[in-house]
Amino acid sequence: MKKLALLFTLAVVLISCEGPEGPPGFDGLDGSDFVAQSYERVRSITAPDYNILINHPNDIVVFETDVILVYKSFGQVTASDGLPTDVWRLLPQTVYTGFGEFQYNYDYTFDDVEIFLDGPLSTDFNLLDAEYTDNQIFRIIILPAELASNPLLDITDYDSVMNLAGLTTQDIITIVQ
Repeated sequence: MKKLALLFTLAVVLISCEGPEGPPGFDGLDGSDFVAQSYERVRSITAPDYNILINHPNDIVVFETDVILVYKSFGQVTASDGLPTDVWRLLPQTVYTGFGEFQYNYDYTFDDVEIFLDGPLSTDFNLLDAEYTDNQIFRIIILPAELASNPLLDITDYDSVMNLAGLTTQDIITIVQ
């Protein structure tokens, strides 16, 4: 049995010998370099499909694990300091009008965001006033997975998302049609 143990030990020692070092591999991306990004578009949602397709700017790269949030401007209110402040609401957002209810909604890919109006089959979007369709302001925020999984993130609070993402209004890319 001692001879078998000696042979086994000798085999392990000979097999574990190391040869010359191989060539270095490629440098990978440092996960800490991923940052939140944001851009803004002003678009009109028109017939017949009542949707708009917004391509991500060329200098924004979207990864498979990124989370994309779309906020719509719902005007301004007077803040506690007496100054006007923008009101941003996360989509989907249901709106109640005199003709019925409908929803602003969206989906996204690596290349674009599609924003569309949604409602019951009986909804006739042609009856909507221009205030609901013309020159709508949307802000698209792209969050890396590490940030999107932060338990402090409240995606329904636009200001909270911007603060946690480290974004300011100066960081928002405004895309002119």
